[in-house]
Amino acid sequence: MIVGYMRVSTDGDRQVLDLQRDALLAAGVDERHLFEDRASGSRDDRGGLAKALAFLKPGDCLVVWKLDRLGRSLPHLLATVNGLKDRGVAFRSLTEQMDTTTPQGEFLFHVFGALAQFERSLTRERVRAGLAAARRRGRRGGRPVAIDAEKMAAVIAALEGGATKAAVCRTFGIKRSTLIDSLARISWSGGAKLQGSMSDAPTTIDRESDRRPVQSAHGAA
Repeated sequence: MIVGYMRVSTDGDRQVLDLQRDALLAAGVDERHLFEDRASGSRDDRGGLAKALAFLKPGDCLVVWKLDRLGRSLPHLLATVNGLKDRGVAFRSLTEQMDTTTPQGEFLFHVFGALAQFERSLTRERVRAGLAAARRRGRRGGRPVAIDAEKMAAVIAALEGGATKAAVCRTFGIKRSTLIDSLARISWSGGAKLQGSMSDAPTTIDRESDRRPVQSAHGAA
């Protein structure tokens, strides 16, 4: 069975949709076996495509007017066609004259796969070269440090002096999640706590610590 799939980006592309329909019908697709989407090719939640793929059975052939009607990118197109092949379903694109049931179409499909792999390799190479150039200039990738080294030293001193995390957050203007992440990043365990819980519950000892002034890096709080 031959199954056709059509896609246009907007409802205003009526002429393009009619063009696809005429081409698919001329290729032998039954009107009852046509599926369509009116959505951007970048979307991965196309209901018409999902229905078409679910309708296909081994021995069937999925036909599109052009390759860009099916895949939102070359890797996505290759993944979709490979999935069809694994299910025993053939694929044809009328404009590019690609037909995976013929040796020429199979060869062209493998060429596309090689081009996709080449593109991924170039992308990885450019990323590595960019990171190396940034490191040579003293820049580091990733998220910026939330707490600088000077403030972190003052925070550690305050915590080791008995202040609670809540008091430190208020004094230094730090969010609790940021403080916890920063402490975990430097593997600070905090040593033995007077309270038995790591949740900084407001026990009597905690309230006493909260009243204790915390020394910041530039003077008393």
